[in-house]
Amino acid sequence: MSGVSYPRSWRAILMVLVLAALLGGCATRSMDHGPRVEERGAGGEPPPLLRDDVPAGDASPVLPLLRAQAEQWRGVPYRLGGNDRRGVDCSAFVQITFQSQLGVNVPRTTDELAREGQRVGRDELQAGDLVFFKTGFRQRHVGIYMGGDRFLHASTSRGVMTSSLNNVYWRRHYWKARRLDLDELPTAVSLSDESR
Repeated sequence: MSGVSYPRSWRAILMVLVLAALLGGCATRSMDHGPRVEERGAGGEPPPLLRDDVPAGDASPVLPLLRAQAEQWRGVPYRLGGNDRRGVDCSAFVQITFQSQLGVNVPRTTDELAREGQRVGRDELQAGDLVFFKTGFRQRHVGIYMGGDRFLHASTSRGVMTSSLNNVYWRRHYWKARRLDLDELPTAVSLSDESR
């Protein structure tokens, strides 16, 4: 009789493992460049913060553009492979943000983004730098640094939001940062855009 129950339990265990792998988070496999999911650690992510979550003293011309994108996309749900307001994954959100707000074309996948630009140290981060996290054995996550130790990203648990690099989870999984060439930024940003 017990021989009959083992196949069901093994199937159940396999299904739970597959489901756990799919529900883990947002990133890409380093081998196949396809979107994957990020893992959440104990403590998870901080709650979404308001528009004033980055110090006003940051004079970066990129910051008002990133704030506008955060406001427009805040709460858009995470969707693996998604690339619009119905759902977006981390690398698609970076690509959309750089194209629409900064006028810069960047690759679609986290792996490709991780090879763009120049590497910068964590203590040298500037608004607009890409920040990367190793969230699993071959899983990666990407966001856009906003200053004040905060970054903008598409979180699997809360959708598009800002998070702190000092959060226990993100600090533990931080990998590296890359700076892209942002010499020719759009100039049609008024000071009133920053105060929204």
